[in-house]
Amino acid sequence: MMEDRIQDLYNTWLNSKCIDEADREELRGIANDPKEIEERFYKDLEFGTGGMRGIRGVGTNRINKYMIGKATQGLANYMLSVDAEAAREKGVAIAYDCRIGSTEYALTTALVLAANGIKAYLFESLRSTPELSFAVRELGAQAGVVVTASHNPVEYNGYKVYWNDGAQIVDPHATGVVESVNGVTDLEMIKMISEEEAKEKGLLHMIGKDLDDKYIETIKGEVLNSEIEGKKDFKIVYSPLHGTGRVAVQRVMAEAGFESVYTVAEQEMPDGTFPTCSYANPEDPAVFELGIKLAEKKGANICMANDPDADRIGIAVKTKEGEWIYPNGNQVGLLLMNYILENRKDIPANGAVISTVVSTPMLDVVAADKNVKVMRTLTGFKFIGEKIKEFEEGKLDGTYLFGFEESYGYLIGTHARDKDAVVTTLLIAEMAAKYAAEGTSIPEKLEELYEKYGYYKEGISAITKGGKSGAEEIAAIMTKLRDNTPVELAGQRVAILRDFKLQTEKDMIAGTEAKLDLPSSNVIQFVLEDGTHITARPSGTEPKIKYYYGVKADSAEAVDAKLTDTMKKFEAAL
Repeated sequence: MMEDRIQDLYNTWLNSKCIDEADREELRGIANDPKEIEERFYKDLEFGTGGMRGIRGVGTNRINKYMIGKATQGLANYMLSVDAEAAREKGVAIAYDCRIGSTEYALTTALVLAANGIKAYLFESLRSTPELSFAVRELGAQAGVVVTASHNPVEYNGYKVYWNDGAQIVDPHATGVVESVNGVTDLEMIKMISEEEAKEKGLLHMIGKDLDDKYIETIKGEVLNSEIEGKKDFKIVYSPLHGTGRVAVQRVMAEAGFESVYTVAEQEMPDGTFPTCSYANPEDPAVFELGIKLAEKKGANICMANDPDADRIGIAVKTKEGEWIYPNGNQVGLLLMNYILENRKDIPANGAVISTVVSTPMLDVVAADKNVKVMRTLTGFKFIGEKIKEFEEGKLDGTYLFGFEESYGYLIGTHARDKDAVVTTLLIAEMAAKYAAEGTSIPEKLEELYEKYGYYKEGISAITKGGKSGAEEIAAIMTKLRDNTPVELAGQRVAILRDFKLQTEKDMIAGTEAKLDLPSSNVIQFVLEDGTHITARPSGTEPKIKYYYGVKADSAEAVDAKLTDTMKKFEAAL
């Protein structure tokens, strides 16, 4: 029985010589709580195609040094099986963020790799995810690991794996690493040596300032307008939300000539407890409360905030009427794309913007008007990174210009193969300062785009379903949508059905079907007769299912009403 298997696994961990005494004591503390034992041991924490995230704690369904060790042993086994010489000689770059446990987990990663004869290049202190991506290619490493849970709640931590192109792993390596990690079935299979032994054998190298300098200089090379009237006095409020962005962002902004940047003091220093914002997510307007208070005091009209590992950025901007608004990830992406296309001096004839299947349909309209093609990938910046590599290798016709996903992730340049909030913070500052010098602003530019191309608006709703029963409920929802496809949604006929798991696109009106040229993924997208997009996608990092909406209307008021009505009707239909 399942209950017996769970109890046996709990007892195995409780009595394992691999478990230290403090963690054994934590396990003893739940001995009389069968529900908690079930939640911790009913499965292994899933190692997906990009890594894993989970709640910290002792157990197979938790993030802890043992599951980090298992993941790293699996990674080491895979690397050695693919190319043992490259694995040992090129090694693995490792970074970590401010979260509780990150320092220990990163060192565990390094020492497991070293025990397998693989060099580990470990940052001397916390660094951002994009700098890790940069470091992989700069060091010529065979792989990379960053210990982070990005914007997840405070109780989470995680582990992401990169390959030698600096992007998160994609197939065939993704599947290979997952299978290899799953092959580590016993804690005693995990090899590990001491820090002292790893250093003595030349298998543990600390990295820091020299690589930081190269990263910052590369980012500064993405500046489009270095001479902007009033730039040094243009006031900006910035917050790293207790995370890794502080040092790099403050430095690059100062070196680029922004002398009036005010950092939110209460959120400036790294702190894995996130005392001012337990959900340190720049998508959440609540994280800007302290920043806006400082902006009002200093007279700034823009606030920017990074997530804890500094790969995502959100902004708050003040309108000429004095209202603070929070452009969403799609809006910031459109603004950045428009700014790049209007200010970059060497736009190639075959320029391409890469985004995802759940990002705004407005992107295609604006890009087409500017003679730039759009390429859509599955959700996850690793797929954008994969396309950048294919452009550079000549496998795709075109030149990469800009990449973004609706979840507040952007990449300007090719120095990294993951979203980079450090370079994006710099470019947004430049864009805002240039518009101010021209007598306009980000809110006014956004309104200009809507007036020209139509009013588009996007929304996301999410249903959280925790635990074993929650995972089953989410699976049942996707099965229902797939097996009982509605003919009508939100008062409109379903015109197109895209099933990314089956890799098919059906024209529901004409009755035809085509193949999608994307990897298989458990995502379903409905395109209604009026162009409305509705997409269902289980989250890959949290126990929830997400619904993405995109609508268009003739005015701001009409598009607001249409989005609200569409979301309400779809959720009622579910």
